[in-house]
Amino acid sequence: MDLPLIFMVLMGVSVLAYVVLDGYDLGVGMLMPAASAPEQSVMVSSIGPFWDANETWLVLGVGILLVAFPLAHGVVLGALYLPVVAMLVGLMFRGVAFELRMKAQGWHRELWNWLFWAGSFLASFSQGFMLGRYITGFEPGFGYLAFAAVVGASLCGGYVLLGATWLVLKTEGELQGKALAWSRWGLLWVALGVGLVSLATPMVSETVRAKWFDFPRTLALMALPAACLWAGFTVWRSTGSIARGGGARDWQPFAGAVAIFAIAFLGLAYSLYPYVVIDRLTIWEAAAHPSSLKVVLAGALVVLPFIAGYTAISYRVFRGKAKAGLYD
Repeated sequence: MDLPLIFMVLMGVSVLAYVVLDGYDLGVGMLMPAASAPEQSVMVSSIGPFWDANETWLVLGVGILLVAFPLAHGVVLGALYLPVVAMLVGLMFRGVAFELRMKAQGWHRELWNWLFWAGSFLASFSQGFMLGRYITGFEPGFGYLAFAAVVGASLCGGYVLLGATWLVLKTEGELQGKALAWSRWGLLWVALGVGLVSLATPMVSETVRAKWFDFPRTLALMALPAACLWAGFTVWRSTGSIARGGGARDWQPFAGAVAIFAIAFLGLAYSLYPYVVIDRLTIWEAAAHPSSLKVVLAGALVVLPFIAGYTAISYRVFRGKAKAGLYD
């Protein structure tokens, strides 16, 4: 077995699961200021049973990076120390604000709602900033930092899209109508962000440029942007249909948003492979000793089914429309 490749796949699946699952509740947090107090209660109820457990996938992904690719772990977290701290501060803000807003009254609740928004935005932007720095191999310079900031803003837009489409799925009435409008706005934000990042990425990374323009082998790669456009069109069409009372189902916009993220993730994986730190360490150079990987793989095969099973059961149990007052 090619153990480093197996662990790279496991880490990628964990990161993608985190981005999709925690992404929508981060998006809901960033949308909180745009809603009224009763609507905020429903929004919090829609993510309450899930948001804390969603972060398990982030812990799993970072844990795999640490134990399976220790050399890369040192390089990545060493280069991203400050944005990692900012992300953790944002996640802590969210956790504290989520709990204390339930006990606060009057303007104190408004304060905690704003801190919940601030924590969601800080965590989202930090994750995008880290992705931008990672793609460019942590190169110094203002241009690379500006590129990372654009990626950070784009990921915020992506999370808003996920959060809005999640609210389409979990809410009804006036709030669902607002979520439909937010979904279209978020989709336009994502389209702009993906376009800018796609133009800039080959300019800032020679490795990615070589991968993207290695004709004719990259002709098959054109299927990814085509599929991404189709997923975006699905989100736009289904939100319009739901707003008009048409035949689209409430789950279709969220499924389309998830498809956009999955396709973008596949494109990123293709662009970076076989590096775990671009232009520095391949997955085989950064991997731990095979004997260690075998032990860790045995543990992962035990733990992963429990995490996946708990996630599936929780979403099954708490399916249906969210109601106000569950976390007030």
